[in-house]
Amino acid sequence: MNTRGLLDQLLKSGQEMIKNKAGQSSGKGTAAGGLGGLGGLLAGGGGAGLGGLLSGAGGGALAAGAMGLLLGNKKARSFGGKALTYGGLAALGVIAYKAYGNWQAQQAQAPQGEPQTLDRLPAPQAELHSQAILKALVAAAKADGHVDARERQLIEGEIGKLTNDVELQRWLEAELNKPLDPADVARAATTPEMAAEMYIASVLMVDEEHFMERAYLEELARQLKLDPALKTELEAQVRVELTAS
Repeated sequence: MNTRGLLDQLLKSGQEMIKNKAGQSSGKGTAAGGLGGLGGLLAGGGGAGLGGLLSGAGGGALAAGAMGLLLGNKKARSFGGKALTYGGLAALGVIAYKAYGNWQAQQAQAPQGEPQTLDRLPAPQAELHSQAILKALVAAAKADGHVDARERQLIEGEIGKLTNDVELQRWLEAELNKPLDPADVARAATTPEMAAEMYIASVLMVDEEHFMERAYLEELARQLKLDPALKTELEAQVRVELTAS
């Protein structure tokens, strides 16, 4: 499966979401049929916004539409896809790497070698990390219970427009239909670095002020067996990156 390519498109699409939100806030607006459709979707429009998006959008806007559906209208309106201002998939590895470095510096023991984060891995290993991160992203999207059967169908349709990888589509459909289970998500992490990246992706997706979502994050961190100090550092590094962006 080419999970890496799909996930990279989804992450980069957050930039388009933010640009569109900024344009609307400044009164500049957007072109019809392009990000204007996305604006309708994110502004809370149901079928009309989605229809506008699908009627003439390019791949980037379609990816943003899929990400908007995963976020949910309420989340997308509140922080406009904060998740993904950094320029794509490798940025998650960069955040994890910085957090690891800070965490190691705080420990009494010597550093255990350079962290093998996503931005420093060869393609086959990066693909494994990508699949685990996408699994975490989908689960985090379900943490507030907003993804119902209709929305799952819409998300699957959007993803189908981004990739013709049938195996990947079936895998994603299965993930969307699974009951929310932090333990199942955590089992996808086979290295500490992968666990850190999955947690970062989850933090970026959820609204931490929402009780259900915060509870999900706490349980996910426990299931991932994150050191409490590393968990704190990962969250702090996300806040730094969001402030910088």
